[in-house]
Amino acid sequence: MDPTELRIAAVVPCHNEEAAVAKVVTDLRTAVPGIVVYVYDNLSTDATADRARQAGAIVRTEHTKGKGNVVRRAFADIDADIYVMIDGDDTYDAFAAPLLIKTLLDGPYDHVLGVRKVEEGAGVRAESAYRTGHESGNRILNGVVGKVFGENVEDMLSGYRVFSRRFVKSFPAVSREFEIETELTVHSLHLRVPQTQVPVGFRDRPAGSESKLRTYHDGFKILALIIGLARHERPVAFYGLFGALAWVLSIVLITPIVIEFYEIHQVPRFPTLFLGFTLLMLGSLAWTAGLILDGIRRSRHEAARLMYLRYSAVGTEPDEATR
Repeated sequence: MDPTELRIAAVVPCHNEEAAVAKVVTDLRTAVPGIVVYVYDNLSTDATADRARQAGAIVRTEHTKGKGNVVRRAFADIDADIYVMIDGDDTYDAFAAPLLIKTLLDGPYDHVLGVRKVEEGAGVRAESAYRTGHESGNRILNGVVGKVFGENVEDMLSGYRVFSRRFVKSFPAVSREFEIETELTVHSLHLRVPQTQVPVGFRDRPAGSESKLRTYHDGFKILALIIGLARHERPVAFYGLFGALAWVLSIVLITPIVIEFYEIHQVPRFPTLFLGFTLLMLGSLAWTAGLILDGIRRSRHEAARLMYLRYSAVGTEPDEATR
């Protein structure tokens, strides 16, 4: 399939990126002829919108602050065959977009993740491309998601991705801020869409541009999202863990009392016995809740899968996809 025959849209979320956004737009339009670049100005107080418009982008405004809000709005508004999502800070190599698009089409895939690789020796400083704590935090979160969902993800927090139309239109997008990358990754994992990962160049921000990420604040928010997603996506394991802990503690409390009862035919510590049986019931309720929620999860996944299948694969006509 020739990419020039497809509608390709780039979504560029921006908040105060006047120093970099024009270059991102220009590089995208040069790298992918015919691409339509949508810059979503998210409450910028500088000349981001003007610089993007002068570079040839279609500028839209999202008045609710947060990258997740921008992505949700863009995915709802834009109709295309292929979507390229890239940050407006010029840290990602926009000229890698043709490779990501070609990979998506050759698969064919529904999601191609750009894995950040720092390119030293080309004016890029490895120690500055990642802010302090970001690289190690990213590795930890990748490991957590890999354990929870059973899939290896190299760069879960990457903001450089390419999607098919059916991925975008089946994505619920409920995150508000930087957790959106985690939500995109988890959506692709639980829906089990065809996907792959491709290394892309990553460099330091240009002079005059400042990162909007807050290492610990955003890291804890992302970790909280992962815990919430684990509760929704692995309810038996999540609630079963608490149930098993309650059962173990219950046995530890009740066993000595039962032994004493058979020896002296009395219950010397009735409050402890009551606590033990309460924990036993709570553990049973936790397992019951996990099993019920697992049935709901299965129904939710089936509904999401059916929504995903409503759209044809990239480069196919609807009647061809449904034969």
